[in-house]
Amino acid sequence: MAFSLINYYHKSRKGLEAIVTNSIFQMSRNLQVYLQKSRKHRTSHEWRPSAICISEDSFERQIAFNFLNWISYKYGFGTYIHRIEGYYSRESHLESQRQLTRLLKLFYSVSNHVYIDTIISPSYSSSIVNAIQVPGIAGMENDMIIFEFDKENPVNLQVIVENFSLVNSGEFDICIVGSSRRTINFKGDIHLWIHSSFKENANLMILLGFIILGHSDWTKSNIKIFEICKPEILEENRKKMDKLILTGRLPITRKNIEIIVDKPDISKQAMINQKSADAGLTLIGFSKDTLKHKGTELFSGYDQLGTVIFVHAHGPMEIE
Repeated sequence: MAFSLINYYHKSRKGLEAIVTNSIFQMSRNLQVYLQKSRKHRTSHEWRPSAICISEDSFERQIAFNFLNWISYKYGFGTYIHRIEGYYSRESHLESQRQLTRLLKLFYSVSNHVYIDTIISPSYSSSIVNAIQVPGIAGMENDMIIFEFDKENPVNLQVIVENFSLVNSGEFDICIVGSSRRTINFKGDIHLWIHSSFKENANLMILLGFIILGHSDWTKSNIKIFEICKPEILEENRKKMDKLILTGRLPITRKNIEIIVDKPDISKQAMINQKSADAGLTLIGFSKDTLKHKGTELFSGYDQLGTVIFVHAHGPMEIE
């Protein structure tokens, strides 16, 4: 605001703009250094997403970017990397600059809270390795990686699955966006499908759900939680949910939580398709063991749903 006023009354003094801009850069640098120094003092209770998304399909689908933007709006930090296949050269460098300009024009037409860049790499794996080692724009280490595939034509899903172990070794939370060509219904609820056997996933999904709900796109939406559990722990899980609600750690009403008994004769996909067909967004947890066993099949069978976010938490996370 102060810079705008000064610039308005001193339009002819172009050097002033450079001075103010340099001051802003220095302030940003000092903040990043401070964040780096204070990193060791942080605890799991201070968690916030510092996410990086790597995509080759930025000009075909924008849902992964939108998801990153939702979680970066008020609480998190996001870096979006568009991958250009090839080796670094003058020609590929110039092409990366052209594509970056296109991306900035494409994404800055919306309310954007994400840092955008490009990377030139001969393989998907090398682009991941390079990207995840660079600190986020806020100077924080990235703690979440976002991948994306087209549900109707999942040509890149296999390479995402193949690189899961690589990313998981770095202790990142992982979100895999199954993009639907169906228009997102922002008045539809955000559905979270959690499983009592995977507490880490459940807590991360609940936190992400409320972070997404804080974005202006979702002001007319609500969160609904579905928990699948074994019959013998049904009552125990109901009491745990009630305790989270009563203590204020889960700001949701009891009517928006549905605990479902796991039935061997009904597949999880069928159950979710039935309950979440009209949801605006659906989050589903998965484990590395299930992924290892099923591979790409783990992400199929959700034809009745719109966009799905598959979530894997790398470790314990508490809801405070």
